[in-house]
Amino acid sequence: MTGFYVRKAVLVGMEQDFSQSTNEELLIKYKRSKDINIKHELVMRYMYMVKSISIQMRDVYLSFAQVEDIVNEGVLTIMSGIEKFDPEMNVKFETYISKRIRGMIIDMARKQDWIPRSVRKNAKDLDNAAMELCNRLGRFPTPKETADHMNISLEKYQEAVGKTNIYSVLSLDMVLEAGSENKKVLQLPAINENDQPEDHYLQEEFKQVLVSAINNLKENEQKVISLYYMDELNMKEIAQVMSVSEPRISQIHSNAIQKLRLYLTNFINGK
Repeated sequence: MTGFYVRKAVLVGMEQDFSQSTNEELLIKYKRSKDINIKHELVMRYMYMVKSISIQMRDVYLSFAQVEDIVNEGVLTIMSGIEKFDPEMNVKFETYISKRIRGMIIDMARKQDWIPRSVRKNAKDLDNAAMELCNRLGRFPTPKETADHMNISLEKYQEAVGKTNIYSVLSLDMVLEAGSENKKVLQLPAINENDQPEDHYLQEEFKQVLVSAINNLKENEQKVISLYYMDELNMKEIAQVMSVSEPRISQIHSNAIQKLRLYLTNFINGK
């Protein structure tokens, strides 16, 4: 036991005081020194992001994983992100690591392939109907117009939209990835963006398209998207903020995601 306390005392004596350093300063220091104590401090400082995102996205993984599992994977994601992050990039580490954590959760969901075939079919049918009406009307159709086009009641349509909520999130992410690969619109420049005028132009173009797509959403859809993706609230919390039921928030979110996905798909395909 004496040896244990001696080792503990030595470790405590080796502890460094990072309280006066900002996260950005610590990232730069770690890149220069590779000091494991600095890395440990950074992981602890960004743990709140793992916990926040894991709670926000729990509907995506609760059928095959627990919150603790996601937190553990999130810690590994932060550690890997610290190694790969370039402080010279034109992006904050918080933005960078948040995207990586969300991507990790979505990748886990994809590998599980847990979405029922019927949900995938419903989502495809909804998208096809919306796309046909978009081309015919020159605008995104209303829920009633889409329901009539599919020869189902508005209640059945809303029920189908609600069931495809999580699939919509995953498929939107796939559209964004397709944009990254095919248009290079999401690729963050590894060096000064002025040295990559074409990539910078495409990135700015995509931002404008995304802003335009969001501006075309209804006010309540814009609010749900903002609360979910910007404020990182989960569906239950959004329902409380907007004083409506959680299923209703799920419907609004699914409608918004479907519109964004179709809008971005058309952009990527050059339509």
